[in-house]
Amino acid sequence: MNGKRPGEPGPARVGKRGKKEVMAEFSDAVREKTLKKHVAKAWIHRTPFSHEAIVMDMDPFLHCVIPNFIQSQDFLEGLHKELLNLDFHEKYNDLYKFQQSDDLKKRREPHISALRKLLFEDFRAWLSDISNIDLEPTIDMSCAKYEFTDALLCHDDELEGRRMAFILYLVPPWDRSLGGTLDLYSIDEHFQPKQIVKSLVPSWNKLVFFEVSPVSFHQVSEVLSEEKSRLSISGWFHGPSLSRPPTYFEPLVPRNPHIPKDHEILYEWINPSYLDMEYQAQIQEEFEERSEILLKEFLKPEKFAKVCEALEKGDVEWNSRGPPNKSIYPMSNFTGLMNLALLFFRFYEKAEESQLPDTLKECLELFRSEALFLLLSNFTGLKLHFLAPSEDESKDKTEGEAACATGSTEEGTSHSSSENDQVAISNNSQQSNEQRDSVPEEEATKKKSSVPTCQGELRRWRTGHYTLIHDNSQTEFALDLVLYCGCEGWEPEYGGFTSYIAKGEDEELLIVNPENNSLALVYRDRETLKFVKHINHRSLEQKKTFPNRTGFWDFSFVYYE
Repeated sequence: MNGKRPGEPGPARVGKRGKKEVMAEFSDAVREKTLKKHVAKAWIHRTPFSHEAIVMDMDPFLHCVIPNFIQSQDFLEGLHKELLNLDFHEKYNDLYKFQQSDDLKKRREPHISALRKLLFEDFRAWLSDISNIDLEPTIDMSCAKYEFTDALLCHDDELEGRRMAFILYLVPPWDRSLGGTLDLYSIDEHFQPKQIVKSLVPSWNKLVFFEVSPVSFHQVSEVLSEEKSRLSISGWFHGPSLSRPPTYFEPLVPRNPHIPKDHEILYEWINPSYLDMEYQAQIQEEFEERSEILLKEFLKPEKFAKVCEALEKGDVEWNSRGPPNKSIYPMSNFTGLMNLALLFFRFYEKAEESQLPDTLKECLELFRSEALFLLLSNFTGLKLHFLAPSEDESKDKTEGEAACATGSTEEGTSHSSSENDQVAISNNSQQSNEQRDSVPEEEATKKKSSVPTCQGELRRWRTGHYTLIHDNSQTEFALDLVLYCGCEGWEPEYGGFTSYIAKGEDEELLIVNPENNSLALVYRDRETLKFVKHINHRSLEQKKTFPNRTGFWDFSFVYYE
């Protein structure tokens, strides 16, 4: 039942100063000895168990639901009021967007204090008994408020010490159409999340708890209600952690040198102003100062129109990139952020190149062409072609300006910084020995060959798509290129923008918003990470102006010296 039951008197006792001390008790039925034995037996044998007071399921991992956890509705009403009076802080990064309270460990409000005692004393003892796990008295709980478009994407909760996770919902009448469900993922043969197989709908006074393990992948789906808030208290019971299987790494995406296409392809496709040598020098000067640039109206109007027409016709075969399939990185390494185990993965659609219309194939050839490698060298100062001047040649050429240049990167390309360090896409913080040792073997091989390479794809972005931060062991010096298509009227609040952050920091260094026929170039080093922000349901407003549009497309490439 989703609604609130009529108020009942809650237990209380007189404190030292004559004031009534608020107390809380959890379900009598759950504590009943016979039922407790049945639950414990089901837990030990890993078999499903169902009773009106508690439901235990093993699919896709062990989790339990207690539909009416707290006995007193009056207590719940008082708790609800205290929670809404807390200060909430917006939590925002690639993984989530919602509001979170301060730690509830030391709050003195009577109902919050009583719930804390109930959970980490009485209920912890009950849970230790039925699971036969020695749970510690460590208090770890907070309150979360999810409103329209808020979400928490797929993760597993695994951090050292966490053994059981719990969520107590205090929501108004709620159903699946409002979003905010707790979605549970199955896993593949590599113990990576595969697909959502179960969704738990929040309801007033429902407690959900589950075993934290290497396969406890779950998410909070996007809240779709503009009127209702999804309020909950969540936390973890600490205890001995389960062993984790070896980390799975995906096969590396192939990198290829340029294809033999001469300068004629540039004159055919690219806005002539970008082929002017003096303008290229201006672009390079700005790029070397900022490590990023946005080149608007990059393709010729008639070519860009043909590309958009081919994309909108629907003759493209799209393959989903995802669900989650990357390795784990501990969220605790990001300062100031809620501690969650962060899963690296992506969810968008990639075009099947062998089935593409000719116009789109030719556009991909442009970005892989020898001529474009050389043009990018002229734009950026990077040595992406053997004809591009080396760093020493560039220094000889601009000896008078050498005093202004700072921050030589490990790849040998000099980047200057503005006095205010306004865009620090190349984060020049000193690398630890551990970080140096983590440079992938393929990068060492690349350096030996010194042949510039690239990898790229044509992507479709729609509501619900995103990427998360990639495994830090594979970050390296690289030039990111993105050309956007079909994003007229796209607003930053929809998501879909690319965000760059430095490792160990939660502040964004740069945001690149989708902009039609604009070429974004960003140079990053090993200390810089990127992600595409989750596209939320606000993006459906695009249909008001473009009825047949459900997102946008981009050509995404990465170039290596």
